[in-house]
Amino acid sequence: MRECSPEHLYRGVMEGVHGWLKDLIRDIPDFPKPGVVYKDITPLLSDAAALAECVDSLAEAFGDQRIDKVLGVEARGFIIAAPVAVRLGAGFVPVRKAGKLPWQVHAETYDLEYGTDSLEVHQDALTDGQKALIIDDVLATGGTAAATARLVRRLGAEPVGVGCIVELAFLGGRRKLPGLNTVSLLNYE
Repeated sequence: MRECSPEHLYRGVMEGVHGWLKDLIRDIPDFPKPGVVYKDITPLLSDAAALAECVDSLAEAFGDQRIDKVLGVEARGFIIAAPVAVRLGAGFVPVRKAGKLPWQVHAETYDLEYGTDSLEVHQDALTDGQKALIIDDVLATGGTAAATARLVRRLGAEPVGVGCIVELAFLGGRRKLPGLNTVSLLNYE
């Protein structure tokens, strides 16, 4: 019998509890470019029970930690992060693509599975010593979450975890998030 790490056991339990959510995710081949199979969560988001399950489960997974701010990564991360913040009694911070925020920002460039991009956050979004949870829809190569964690640290705060609906585990994104409690509700090996 193969031994499972606590991380794999947790992911297996989460997958069993949330497996029904996979029925609401559709694959879009060759989007946004040839060879990429995009996991479209918009049908899941349009289902009230599924949306509530995602929000409640992510809030519960981090509910035993002090969380001052929940950062939502543009754009679908916003949809999940804001209600998670409300459930945790924390503030919400948008992490946006370059040029979208109206005030002074810090920026981080990162690699995607199909290119590069840049994220920005307001310079006053977090303060020294605050605890921050990063929420996004999908964990793929880990570049987006790692860039967001760097932004959190640059502002003097501490990233305590990363939560997402879908993890594309075959891309190895968790490796870019050492020391962060990383929770995914659905896993694609």
